[in-house]
Amino acid sequence: MIDPTFSESSYGFRPGRKAHDAVLQAQRYVQEGYRIVIDVDLEQFFDRVNHDVLMDRLAKRIEDKAVLRLIRRYLEAGIMLHGVVTERYEGTPQGGPLSPLLANVLLDEVDRELERRGHRFVRYADDSNVYVRSRKAGERVLMGLRKLYDRLHLKVNEAKTAVASVYVRKFLGFHFWVAPGGEIKRAVAAKALHTFKKRIRQITRRLGGRSLNEVSEELRRYMPGWKAYFHLAQTPRKFRELDEWLRHRLRALQLKHWGRETTMYRELRKIGASQVQAATVAANARRWWHNSRLELNRLMPVSYFDSIGVPRLS
Repeated sequence: MIDPTFSESSYGFRPGRKAHDAVLQAQRYVQEGYRIVIDVDLEQFFDRVNHDVLMDRLAKRIEDKAVLRLIRRYLEAGIMLHGVVTERYEGTPQGGPLSPLLANVLLDEVDRELERRGHRFVRYADDSNVYVRSRKAGERVLMGLRKLYDRLHLKVNEAKTAVASVYVRKFLGFHFWVAPGGEIKRAVAAKALHTFKKRIRQITRRLGGRSLNEVSEELRRYMPGWKAYFHLAQTPRKFRELDEWLRHRLRALQLKHWGRETTMYRELRKIGASQVQAATVAANARRWWHNSRLELNRLMPVSYFDSIGVPRLS
């Protein structure tokens, strides 16, 4: 078995370990006072793995020559590009079942050196963060990491690598913040939030004439997976705000779908609006975003969206 020999600070693609475990360990380091992170990005890691270096490290772990030959053939399997097979001299097959394991074999050498030097770090595949107490220490560690990666024929992406405060960097989709009392907490990183909102805007766009039920079905395909991963964030208020923002978009979508004043008036009456409420909203039929506040909040409350299966984050 190769896996049990890996560093305890390695979390990616290992049985019984997951990204959340890596984030929680990073949070513990920050809580202990290690507030500077060396956030290392390796340039095109899976495309640049040197076969000879990797096979040398594998030979130190695997005695069976037949297995080593199979792995070598796996690495050198040709790539089909525009109908032409080209030879592969470096890199591991993207998405291949063995690639994550081979990455762990190669990068374990760096992990062990970091351990030997007493550093606190977490690694998930090629995403590695080292936590220290000062920028000066961070720069020193990064200099050492460059040498270690160079020995493996790997290149640090200088544009994406930094020594910085943990509060301005993200790790596996999360960032950390300081709660009252000094407790370090987890939040969804800005980039992940931006991606989520962009996808929700696409799903709830007011074009195409789709019904609210059709949109709800698409939301049910996307949101549960996102929620399952990011539920680790300790930001209930942010999730409530996202829920409110989503329902606001859905109310505007419904108004747009109803279209004409007469249709809007009739449908609003069906869901319990008084004559005055329905007439007030219908009188401004084209102002979907404005109308989706105020009266419509009471006519289409949270329970309404629950009834048609719109997922909640909070």
